[in-house]
Amino acid sequence: MAAAFLALGALGMLVLLVSLFVGEISHVDLGGTDADGPFSIPAMAALLGGVGFGGAAATALLPGTLSDGAALAAAAGVGLAVAVPLAWAAVRLSRALRDMPTQETLTRHHLIGAQGIVVSPVPSPGLGEVRLTLAGQQMKFAARSDLPLPSGTPVYVVETLSETCVQVVSTALDPLLEPGGDS
Repeated sequence: MAAAFLALGALGMLVLLVSLFVGEISHVDLGGTDADGPFSIPAMAALLGGVGFGGAAATALLPGTLSDGAALAAAAGVGLAVAVPLAWAAVRLSRALRDMPTQETLTRHHLIGAQGIVVSPVPSPGLGEVRLTLAGQQMKFAARSDLPLPSGTPVYVVETLSETCVQVVSTALDPLLEPGGDS
């Protein structure tokens, strides 16, 4: 009997692993309910695993003097007592992960107002390179400026010319006195 409960628990684990690595197996619609609550794949897998492993643990601890029917009923009861909280937790966890707030995808328009530093000198007619900090990440972009900017000059993005090129202005009081300047 313990082997049957262990097989049921292993089936629950297998269903959970397949749903995690392969995706949803199928969309179950029982009585018009959405397949993301108690009838979701993670909830069903937790229920199977809890009944299986909880029942197997109970059969190992039950006295051998019980009849097969009483032992099966007791093991199934313990398995359900273990499985219901597991299934509830699986539903709550999957719902929390699904409803997790996320930030919008950054676009070139988010570059306007970003601050950074010149890493390759920006000539007046031509392109240089700047390192900008955007959403906590440092990224390099090609840069243009109306005035020549030496390496090390702090800059501010005023326009995005393309996905990889920005128009910048110096935020230094005097670009020639900044580190990397020609003073």
